[in-house]
Amino acid sequence: MYTAHPDRYADMPYRRTGRSGLKLPALSLGLWHNFGPDRSVETQRAILRRAFDLGVTHFDLANNYGPPPGAAESALGDFLKSDFADYRDELVISTKAGYLMWPGPYGEWGSRKYVLSSLDQSLKRMGLDYVDIFYSHRPDPDTPLEETMGALHSAVQQGKALYVGVSNYSAEQTREAARILGELGTPLLIHQPRYSMLDRRPEDEGLLDALDELQVGSIVFSPLEQGLLSARYLDGIPEDSRAASDSPFLNSDAVTEELVGRLRDLNDIAKSRGQTLAQLALAWVLRGGRVTSALVGASSPQQLEDSVGAIGNLDFDADELARIDAIVKK
Repeated sequence: MYTAHPDRYADMPYRRTGRSGLKLPALSLGLWHNFGPDRSVETQRAILRRAFDLGVTHFDLANNYGPPPGAAESALGDFLKSDFADYRDELVISTKAGYLMWPGPYGEWGSRKYVLSSLDQSLKRMGLDYVDIFYSHRPDPDTPLEETMGALHSAVQQGKALYVGVSNYSAEQTREAARILGELGTPLLIHQPRYSMLDRRPEDEGLLDALDELQVGSIVFSPLEQGLLSARYLDGIPEDSRAASDSPFLNSDAVTEELVGRLRDLNDIAKSRGQTLAQLALAWVLRGGRVTSALVGASSPQQLEDSVGAIGNLDFDADELARIDAIVKK
C-alpha cells in the first residue's frame, strides 16, 4: 500500500493558471512516451509515486498516448485504483482529443461526435467520472471552431471535465477559441504549446503575448526538445537514445556537430548556475512566470528527480539570458 510523503508540498511552487482559481505545479508529469505495455509496470509505478511525493500533482495525458494509443490512460487508471484512490482530490488529471484513435470518419479531429466519444472512452480507460482539464489537441481545418469549442463546453456542462484547454493552436485561433468559449460561459483555462530554448515559436509568433492578453494559462510540452536539452547528447548520439532509434519525434540527422557544440556551450552556462543542462532548460521556460507549468517525461524516478531539481533556481540575470540567446541564435 502506497502512502504519500507527508512533506510533498514543502518545496514545489504552484502557479495560478491564468485568471482561474486552479494552481498547477511548476513541473508537471507528461505520460506521452513511457507509459505502455512495452515499459516495466514497476518502473511506471515508481515514477508516478516519486512524482507525487515531490509535489508533482498534475498528470497530463491524451487519448493517443502509449504506445499503443490508449495505453497510457489505461496504465494510469490501474495506478489510480491501486495507489492514488485516496488522493484523487489532490491530483489534476488532464487528457486530450484530436489525433487518430479509431478508423473511419469519426475517429479523429474536432467534430462534436469524435470529441465527446473520445472523452467517454478516456474516462472509461482511467476509471474516472471526470478529468480536471480536457483539451482540443489540435485545430480541425474542416470543422467549425464553434462546434469543437461547443463540445468542450458540453463536457463541462455534463460534469465530465472541470476546465478546458487547447493545444497546438495559433495565436489567432486561440483568441477565437477564447471568444467562443467565453460567450458559452466556459472560460478557456490553458494552452499547451511546444516551447523550449531551441523552439521559440510561441514567442516569435505572438502566442505568449496572446495568452497574456487573454489571461489564459500555459503548460509547455517538449521543453527538453525530446532529450536534446539534457546531458545525453553532449558527446553525440548514444546507442540507446531516441535519436538513435530514428524516432518520428527526433531524427538522428537533427543531431549535428554544430548542435552538439551549442549544447556543450549551454551546458557550461548550466554548470555555472549549479544546474544540469536539463534543469537549465526547464528553468528557462519557467523564467519570469509567463509559463504556468512545464511538462516533463521520465523513464526513471532518477530522471524525474533531476528535472524537479530545476525549481531550485528559476531566476536568470540579463547576462545569462543574453549568453543563451547568443548560443541558440548564432
